[in-house]
Amino acid sequence: MFDMVENIRQAKIKGAKVVGCFPLYPPLELLHSFGLMPVILWDMKDGVHTLKESDRHLQSFTCSVARRLTEFVLSEEGALLDGLLMYNACDTFRNMPEIIKHGLKEKGKTLPLLKLHVPMVSPNQTDSTGYLADRIRKLIAEIESTFGVRFSSERFLASVRLHNAIRKLSLEMEMLVAEGRMSYVDFSRHMRDGYFMTPEDNLSALNDAIKNATSNPKENSSDGKKIIVSGILPPPDALCAIIEEAGMRVAGNDISSQARSYGYIPQETGDPAAYYADFYRNHYPCTTLLYSSDERLKALNELIEKRGARGLIFIGEKFCEYEYLEMPFITKILEQKNIVTLQLEIATDDNENVEALRTRIEAFSELIR
Repeated sequence: MFDMVENIRQAKIKGAKVVGCFPLYPPLELLHSFGLMPVILWDMKDGVHTLKESDRHLQSFTCSVARRLTEFVLSEEGALLDGLLMYNACDTFRNMPEIIKHGLKEKGKTLPLLKLHVPMVSPNQTDSTGYLADRIRKLIAEIESTFGVRFSSERFLASVRLHNAIRKLSLEMEMLVAEGRMSYVDFSRHMRDGYFMTPEDNLSALNDAIKNATSNPKENSSDGKKIIVSGILPPPDALCAIIEEAGMRVAGNDISSQARSYGYIPQETGDPAAYYADFYRNHYPCTTLLYSSDERLKALNELIEKRGARGLIFIGEKFCEYEYLEMPFITKILEQKNIVTLQLEIATDDNENVEALRTRIEAFSELIR
C-alpha cells in the first residue's frame, strides 16, 4: 500500500526540496518548474492518524482538511517540508498561516511561507488579469529568493505539458470507472496517491493503472444505477466500497480533489501570467472559486446528462460552509429533474465509521430508476 509519508521521505533522500501546498488549486506547475516537489496537503487520512498538535491550535469545528494539514506540518513529519505555499482558497485557510507560524515557533522551528492571492471577482465585473499577473511575478521572485533558483520559461512550459498529460490521463481513468473497468475506490486511491508523488512518478503510475484496467474484464457489475458523487473530498475508501456494493456505479464526479482539479486543460504556454489567468478564470466550477460558483449547477447538469446518471450523492465536508450553502438549491433543482439526491456528512473521525451509513446508501440505491 502507498505510504504518503514514506514516499516524501524517499524523495527527500534523493535530494528533493518539498513544498507543502494548501489546497485546493495551487500553482503546481510553477513550483515544479523550479525543480521543487509540490505536494497538496489534503485527503491525508492515511498519513495523519492523530490530531494532537492540531487540536492545540484549531477549534473542533474546523474542517478535517485544515486540521490534518495543521497536524502534519506541526508534527515530526512536518520536518520533511522545505516550505509551504498558501493561497486564499477559503476563510479558514486565509487565517492558518499565522496559526501554523505560531505553532512552529513554539517548537523552535521556522518554515518558509510562500503566498499567492487569487482574485475572486467575476471576469464579467472587472478584469483582474493584471493583478493576478503581478501576484505571479511576485511569487516567482519569492521562490527564487527562498530557494536560490532561477525561473526558466522552457522548464515552465515542460511542466505545464507534464501536468496537462496527468489531467488527460485522470480524465481517461474517470471514464474507465464510468464504464465499469475500474472501481471507484481504486480510482480515488490513485488520485490521492498522486498528490504525494513527483509528477513524473504520478504520470507513470497513472499509465500503469490504465494499462492494467484496460487489460482486465469489467470489475464493476452495476447495471444502470449510474450516479455522480460531489464534494470537496471523495468518500472514504470503505464508503466507496459500500456505494458499489449497493449496486451503483460512479459515472462521474464533481469532487475538488478529483474532477474539479483535472476537469479543465489549460492552454500550454511558457508565460506563467498568461497560463494562470487561463487556469483560474476557466477552471472547472468550484464553490471556493467564488466567481465560478454560478456555473456549478450548469456543470453538474451537463455531467449528469452526458453520463446518463440518475442520482447524486453529496459528500459533505463537515464545517465547510462553501459547499453547504449551495446544496439546498442544487438539490431542489436536480430533484425537479427526477434526479434523486443523498446528502452525507463526513467529519474527521468518520472515515472508518461508515457502516452506519450503509442502510441509507442501500435505500438510496433502491430509489434510482
